[in-house]
Amino acid sequence: MTTDKKPKLLVLVGPTAVGKTRMSIDLAHMFECEVISGDSMQVYKGMDIGTAKITPQEMDGVPHHLIDVLSPEEPFSVALFQEYCNQLIPEITSRGHLPFIVGGTGLYVESVCYEFKFTDAAADEDFREEQVRYAEEHGAEALHARLALIDPVSADRLHPNDQRRIIRALEIYHLTGVTLSSQLAVQKKQSPYELCIIGLTMDRQLLYNRIEARIDEMMDQGLVQEVESLLGKGYSRSLVAMQGLGYKEIAEHLVDGVPLEEAVFKLKRDTRRYAKRQLSWFRHMHDIHWVDMTCPENYTENLAKVRAIIAGKFHEDLEFTSEH
Repeated sequence: MTTDKKPKLLVLVGPTAVGKTRMSIDLAHMFECEVISGDSMQVYKGMDIGTAKITPQEMDGVPHHLIDVLSPEEPFSVALFQEYCNQLIPEITSRGHLPFIVGGTGLYVESVCYEFKFTDAAADEDFREEQVRYAEEHGAEALHARLALIDPVSADRLHPNDQRRIIRALEIYHLTGVTLSSQLAVQKKQSPYELCIIGLTMDRQLLYNRIEARIDEMMDQGLVQEVESLLGKGYSRSLVAMQGLGYKEIAEHLVDGVPLEEAVFKLKRDTRRYAKRQLSWFRHMHDIHWVDMTCPENYTENLAKVRAIIAGKFHEDLEFTSEH
């Protein structure tokens, strides 16, 4: 028997609103998993409705990590996500459980799956401040267009509201002369883990309908009040967390007087665009077993299909329960 087997890592990815939460809980019960959230926004405390954060009831007893660990003013990055995962995965494995990353932030998830190394280019604070001023004077779309000129691949993957990451991509090129997308393209695609990656997808129009229905539900749950509370606690609209989908648009309504109907329309439009970018990212990832979730009545069949994929991949000494 070999003693240097790679640790197992289960991963579930897919666009927002595709149905990852329900599937993840059922799988976690089957394979005795602990879930690591692969979402760049659910780490923030007090940001529950707009991030569609899983509730304690939905967790159904499954341990979850990287949810509610930071305050909105604290920065969260792909490098920090890697650090957390590098600590969590061995801990979960040592408890005899299967580490299970679930989320839709493609770069974060892929960076852990394949142990990406990122540029150590130093910061240029003057350059950053210049980009911030440019965005303030000309708007987020204009800053995004700057990136599109030099690195269209990264621009396609980043939402115009994602100012921090756009500026970092511009800064990397400014300091090194090499684009961020070029650096990602040469990353090794070998994993330190025995990987099983499941990707959920569905008919595009159905996905968009689900996104819009989810946002309507967020409004009913009190998204406006959640953003109002965050602003009332002094969290600046310029914070990375407050630039997230849902928070930026509703803040524009509350602070700038944008009509609520217009803010919700913009949120739905931008979330649809985000889902499209998520799918584009995941389509370029290696080793994904895709499962189509278009027909809700086929959920049980799809769950069985995913279970068989995981059991086949992790067949050695992996036990799973049959009552779920």
